[in-house]
Amino acid sequence: MLIAASLSGCARFISASKNAEGVRLLQQAKYQEALTEFQQAARIDPQNADSFYNLAAAYHRLAKLENRPSYLEQAELLYQQCLDRDPNHVDCHRGLAVLLCEQGRSQEALRLLEGWVERQPRSPDARIELARLYDELGNKQAATEELLASLAIDANNPRALTALGKLREEAGQHAQALENYTRSLARDNRQPAVAARIAALQAIGGGASAYGASSGTRLVDRQPAPLR
Repeated sequence: MLIAASLSGCARFISASKNAEGVRLLQQAKYQEALTEFQQAARIDPQNADSFYNLAAAYHRLAKLENRPSYLEQAELLYQQCLDRDPNHVDCHRGLAVLLCEQGRSQEALRLLEGWVERQPRSPDARIELARLYDELGNKQAATEELLASLAIDANNPRALTALGKLREEAGQHAQALENYTRSLARDNRQPAVAARIAALQAIGGGASAYGASSGTRLVDRQPAPLR
């Protein structure tokens, strides 16, 4: 048992190292080398969901860069394999939902995230990701309701507070938006975009918001989340 545990720990360490090297290579646009590292990581530790997520996100990125539909099919399969290993993998749910929306399959993306919420009703992350998609599809009321439900579970969740602040700012509810942004930044001060929104709202007081889709704090990012 001790030997098996030691070998398992070693495999996890090597797999994590391979993933880290793959991320570094991908950031240098060395895509094929990165894929090789991620593939090795998955072979060394087949239960490491992050390896499958990294592979999926890399193929997803390459599919758009090189216009390869077959890579999108591969990415979708790998996202599913990631979720098989970790049904609560936040970045993987987001990446797969983005891929489905990009292919005009928004109803499938909704079913994916609504199913996650049904399975994990006490997960703030599940509700935040569903709110992202509702917002992207124009259902602001449903997005707000999911974010409020998320905050009922975790009252100081910075992601939920930032997202709710964004919706309230768009609705012209500047005082409420400022309060949400301020609480979010107090919980996580590594949010320069949120700090900028606070400053802008404080500067305009009760005037019209200058915030728009180009501010960099959209609820749904049309790119897969950063690799792990």
